Amino acid sequence: MNNLNRPLFHSEGQTLSLTCPTEMPQASAFLWNSSMMIQMTCRGYATAQFMQPEPSKYAHAPNIEGQTFMQPEQQYYAHHPGRFFYVKNNRTNQLFSAPYEPVRAPVESFKFTAEQHQISWLISKDSITLELSVSLSKDRPLELWSATIANHSNDTQSLSVTPYFPVGYMSWMSQSASYVESLQAIVCRSVTAYQKYPDYFKNKDLKDITFLLAETKPNSWEARQSQFEGEGGLHAPSSLETENLSNSSAHYETPTAALQYQLTLAAGESKMLRFAFGPAKNEEEIEHIRQQLFVEPEGFNRSIDAYADYLKQAPGPLKIATPDKELDDFVNNWLARQVFYHGDVNRLSTDPQTRNYLQDNMGMVYLKPDRARRAFLTALGQQNSSGAMPDGILLSHQAELKYINQVPHMDHCVWLPVCLGAYLDETNDYSILNERVAFADSDNTVSVREHINLAMRWLFDKRDERGLNYIQQGDWNDPMNMVGYKGKGVSGWLTLATAYGSKLWADAIEQLDLLQQLDLSDEVDEFRANAKACNNAVNKHIWSDKWYGRGITDDGVLFGIAKDPEGRIFLNPQSWAILSGAASAQQQASLIDAVEQQLETPYGVEMLAPAYTRMREDIGRVTQKWPGVAENGSIYNHASAFYVYALYQIQHADRAFKLLRQMLPSQDQADIRQRGQLPVFIPNYYRGAYRQFDRTAGRSSQLFNTGTVHWFYRCLVDGLFGVQGCAKGLKISPQLPSDWPSAKITREFRGARFTIFMLCNSVDDETPSATLIEVDGNRLAGNVIENIEAGKQYMVTVYLGNQ
Repeated sequence: MNNLNRPLFHSEGQTLSLTCPTEMPQASAFLWNSSMMIQMTCRGYATAQFMQPEPSKYAHAPNIEGQTFMQPEQQYYAHHPGRFFYVKNNRTNQLFSAPYEPVRAPVESFKFTAEQHQISWLISKDSITLELSVSLSKDRPLELWSATIANHSNDTQSLSVTPYFPVGYMSWMSQSASYVESLQAIVCRSVTAYQKYPDYFKNKDLKDITFLLAETKPNSWEARQSQFEGEGGLHAPSSLETENLSNSSAHYETPTAALQYQLTLAAGESKMLRFAFGPAKNEEEIEHIRQQLFVEPEGFNRSIDAYADYLKQAPGPLKIATPDKELDDFVNNWLARQVFYHGDVNRLSTDPQTRNYLQDNMGMVYLKPDRARRAFLTALGQQNSSGAMPDGILLSHQAELKYINQVPHMDHCVWLPVCLGAYLDETNDYSILNERVAFADSDNTVSVREHINLAMRWLFDKRDERGLNYIQQGDWNDPMNMVGYKGKGVSGWLTLATAYGSKLWADAIEQLDLLQQLDLSDEVDEFRANAKACNNAVNKHIWSDKWYGRGITDDGVLFGIAKDPEGRIFLNPQSWAILSGAASAQQQASLIDAVEQQLETPYGVEMLAPAYTRMREDIGRVTQKWPGVAENGSIYNHASAFYVYALYQIQHADRAFKLLRQMLPSQDQADIRQRGQLPVFIPNYYRGAYRQFDRTAGRSSQLFNTGTVHWFYRCLVDGLFGVQGCAKGLKISPQLPSDWPSAKITREFRGARFTIFMLCNSVDDETPSATLIEVDGNRLAGNVIENIEAGKQYMVTVYLGNQ
């Protein structure tokens, strides 16, 4: 397993397999449905939660833990929740476990495979193979497990097979577990802990049971964790030294779920065992699940097929074939899946941050535009009549703003025109701007256009005497919470974002005016003037020699500039100065050079540098985070995507593609080992502080909740392949890397399908540098395909000339 020259993983269409459990021990894949998600590592550890309606656990740590949000760079430990299968040779007493934990016994072969609808393993040891797979129910919080044990020796084998699903510390109020024979299930009961009597009525309908349900009756069972482990520990449980488990219940003891099967397999024989694991309210619900899965003919397989169909709802409108096969594999198989996860379940939150909710639905514009439309209207329905947007969007009548959403941030309004702009590009549905929506604090209804007018005016009004936007306790950078808590500090980035949002909104109103003749020129002029005023203020007060600073503190200190020993340069102001038009051509060249010299790394571009190593009280808790982690100088892919998108806006194609490509792990062995992640999702960040702590730089956070993927999609559509929608139709303006000879894409757009061949050769000798476009064999005048017919298939050839 330590051959550093062999490929660690290989990709085959919609599957990707890892061949070693030790060289990338935190490599993982995830599954989700409308009520739950699970992330499984290659070694068998699991992080899972379900909604009721707030996030809850059904497999717990051995002590009380936070349940409301996933942690980056999750550290796994012996008693971390997992899904394990012990296999013992009854003749030799040799023991191993699958997928790898907790025994960690060497095996002859190992394969961890991520697919769209399931995660699986194939492990071989001593002529025994164990094939494991987990899928989900379509709509229940329910894991569906199968284990096939096969004997490949020439002799009969006597085996003890024990699926062991630890349940952990359920509640300090009440917890117990026992085997219920009528269900063929271990049922672990608890009472969600509370102090105030009203919480009883709130909690009484919670799913406080965790169960492991078996299709096949076990020979013995164990429901008490301490009894299962004994003195041997999880790597060599004392209970497995005897022929059978003790059939012991847990009485206010840490429960577990272990079912033991004594199998005699002839040469070449195999046996399949199937299980369901998840939460329930009562035994009646478990019985219903048992009937559905294990009594009804083919019920288990039908549930898996239904889940697979569920994930096929949103395949994505873009399929590509380029010289970069790894990029093709990710875009064609995994990118839309991650985009859909965010928009489908809102990161399993009932109060997603407003900026997250809007950007997640910006991604859904490409997959399910009707869903995105409803989300934009939902968000605007929670706007105050002042124009202010809330810090979080409530998705349930029981939901309330929690944690970070109780901290005032100033940026939420700006995402309305940014995200709605993508919707208008993709759909040309300007009728949404005429929809009438009420306010959170008023039943009065106004049009979406007026809602966004109010939002952008609110942003413009929240500026100081210099014309810079106040930051209060944070902007997009959540932990930058002490720059302006006294009421004076300002954000250079947010001022640039206000300019960009105002510019986009002026464009949208102008187009609406063209379509509907509403005489909106005054509004167009207003927002263009606002954008110019913000840009001018930033250039006067925030530009510092060679790049833009990040902001000015309550005490009047400009930071994010060359004289700062830490946090000398921030990425976001540079990106958004390009987007907003604040940066002149000379400034663009200067700031791009500064980013290249100070922020770019082999793993992507850092969010700031040098990372802070000590608290700076006029900036806030971002400076207390470990250098190179999250907002403190990591390769924060969301911010990187803003920069890449900005580079495409000014036609820096090669530089943009290099940084876009670095968001993905590659087949390069040193790169993939350093990142420690399979390319089945883009993570929230990779460790940064490359020039300070190079040993850990590049390490993946393993966190798949990130707005990055929606901007990655926009970079592909608007930038790399240049197949962006506009009011007239489909605009063709590719920016392929200079070393690509060609590319082919399939683009679904407004009900039509476009097969587009991009060739980096001149069509004739007379126009060697021109971009020429043919549609169904006819030369296109300009670069916009107009009068698109839904249901029609278009063949497009783009001659890019000598780029």
